[in-house]
Amino acid sequence: MNDFIFGEYIYNLRKKANLSQAKLAKLINVSNKAISKWETGVSKPALKQAQALAKIFNVTVEDILNCKLKNKEKIITKIVVTGGPCAGKSTAMAWLNEEFTKKGYTVLTIPETATELILGGIAPWTCETVYDFQKAVFKLQLEKEMIFENIAKTLNKSKILIVCDRGLIDGKAYLNDLEFENLLSEFNLSDTTTKDRYDGVFHLVTAAKGAEEFYTLSNNKARTETIEEARVKDDKLISCWTGHSHFRVIENSSNFEDKMKKFIEEISALLGDPIHYELERKFLIEYPNLKELEKNNNCQKVEIIQTYLISDVNEEVRIRQRGINNNFAYTKTTKKQVKNGKRIEVEKKITKDEYLNLLLNANTNKKQIRKTRYCLMENNHYFEIDIYPEWKDKAIMEIEINNENEKFIIPSFIKVIKEVTNDINYSNNSLSENNFKI
Repeated sequence: MNDFIFGEYIYNLRKKANLSQAKLAKLINVSNKAISKWETGVSKPALKQAQALAKIFNVTVEDILNCKLKNKEKIITKIVVTGGPCAGKSTAMAWLNEEFTKKGYTVLTIPETATELILGGIAPWTCETVYDFQKAVFKLQLEKEMIFENIAKTLNKSKILIVCDRGLIDGKAYLNDLEFENLLSEFNLSDTTTKDRYDGVFHLVTAAKGAEEFYTLSNNKARTETIEEARVKDDKLISCWTGHSHFRVIENSSNFEDKMKKFIEEISALLGDPIHYELERKFLIEYPNLKELEKNNNCQKVEIIQTYLISDVNEEVRIRQRGINNNFAYTKTTKKQVKNGKRIEVEKKITKDEYLNLLLNANTNKKQIRKTRYCLMENNHYFEIDIYPEWKDKAIMEIEINNENEKFIIPSFIKVIKEVTNDINYSNNSLSENNFKI
């Protein structure tokens, strides 16, 4: 079994020392391939090589051989588990806690705030207005998240997973757009900055969609929706979170256990534990009707600026500014290609200051990519449509899938020119080439 913890330890030491794989290999007289094997956990260095590494990185040989975690950066990940009524969220939370505790995570769970208030006597029907209730939920949720985050920082643990049973954006499903904008304004937040509080969002689809025989009100005293109302609420919640950089919808599979397994797999993919192999289908499409897209309740528009950094030959490292109306989130993504259509991808949130500092390491042989992305939930799949300012008659559409044989339906209003999944000419990397022309 590969020792991924050891591999990450060596990788982080090398990056901190600002050394390429080739440079490190030359310093200790080994091949680039040997360094790659160490960093992927396939093998470990011999004693003589460990001594050389310890000297270069200014750590002890014991640290190298035993991979002590005291030098490892603490990783705190915060996610949201949301979904329609009777989606299996309570069971999913139990699965999550058990599975990731086994994987070495300290799991901290923030209970659903709205249910806590309702069971305590504070409800939409006891407050003067629904807005007052949602404001109470929002304020308490913020306080709870701050407490959990502060505690997480004090724990002597290397991997901490904070799980929010519903997030701040869920309240948008119960208010109109103006009301929710006013609510965000009261707390000096925007839609972008609020979504960016979470590293990942996982929506469990209500049993009222495809598993109606299991829909019930008996296991939650705060649940009152009919099957039709549950479907409507599920759609609204999906619409609210559409546009988040890591939003996944977990549908009702052939059985409930498969649904839970898919849920755990998606979170594992976000955490990189095990390594996430991303599979995409990509299409060149005719320039879409943007007015129609923007009218769609299941569509969210974001502006993206993407910059490639100087990196190792076997890596692709980019940073992104993403958001709308001058409210932006920032990420750093590292990709390694495995084979056609598959790649290892690790994404990390960064601050604005970190983003600006990393811009100094921009690869000047590549141009910045600027694009408008339309994130669309349609036909039970999540589509990303990228509009480039240089193109007036075409665009790119991507969809993430779980396996090569997964079936999906392309939205009827999208006109496909051709599939370009394995055509490197349409990769973002190629689009960033200064001499690129299509």
